[in-house]
Amino acid sequence: MYENILLPFDGSEGAAEVLHHASEIAHWADATIQLLYVADTARDSVTVVEGHTVDALVREGEDIVDEAAKTLDTLGVSYDTDVVQGNPAPTIVDYAERYDQDLVVMPTHGREGISRYLVGSVSEKVVRLSSVPVLTVCMQPDETLVFPYENILIPTDGSPAARHAGEHLVEFAAALDATVHVLSVVDDTPLGLDVRSTISGKESEAAATDAVGTVVSAAETRGVSNTVRHIEHGTPAEVILDRIESDDIHAVGMGTTGRRGTDRILLGSVAEKTVRSAPVPVMTVAAPE
Repeated sequence: MYENILLPFDGSEGAAEVLHHASEIAHWADATIQLLYVADTARDSVTVVEGHTVDALVREGEDIVDEAAKTLDTLGVSYDTDVVQGNPAPTIVDYAERYDQDLVVMPTHGREGISRYLVGSVSEKVVRLSSVPVLTVCMQPDETLVFPYENILIPTDGSPAARHAGEHLVEFAAALDATVHVLSVVDDTPLGLDVRSTISGKESEAAATDAVGTVVSAAETRGVSNTVRHIEHGTPAEVILDRIESDDIHAVGMGTTGRRGTDRILLGSVAEKTVRSAPVPVMTVAAPE
């Protein structure tokens, strides 16, 4: 599925774990990793050394990717390196599209739970902007990255964006011979106690059942032998976190939707919360324009 994997790399704490995880995926897929360092043009980095004008961030980036390349050499992974200048998030997105990358692997880091934040908000912006699938990988010392993924959770709300993402993710799961857990959450918190809300609740549950059935059918068509259906009530982001823990989920995959550019929104903001809080890698797949 993936021939070219883009790995923006800045050598920050925990980045080594993400490098190793991306290497495992590259080994499995027989893919080439593109190591990329973006020298942030918003920072004043030009200086003079021995009479020559140099960009300190570019020089630092070259050192960082050289060190990462040594690790990839020991791991036996095919790779290329590049150092470019620009605004990090849009530069990464543009690079992935311009050079036909199939997957972008981005680190996340932060406190446990819903308060997890994304590194410098760059990862969050890449998830919002990218037309290429993005795998955000947590960099917590107490969290274990498992690959190949044996249990993949696919939340869905039945929307076109969710269906599009589901097709990509079940193909990924089939290639891994993973068990696919398909989840749809009936968010009935806004409903009152009158008859109309009761009817609406029943319709919501039926829609959730149909949404799950659509992804399960796609998975079975792709040759996935093990599927598990989950229809639950509650707050979607919280239910997703509960399912990750209770079902020993190794990765989550979901869709994003919205207009291209800074106006892109994440699927009901649930994807954003999941990327921020999940203790496992999260793959987000953008709906086509």
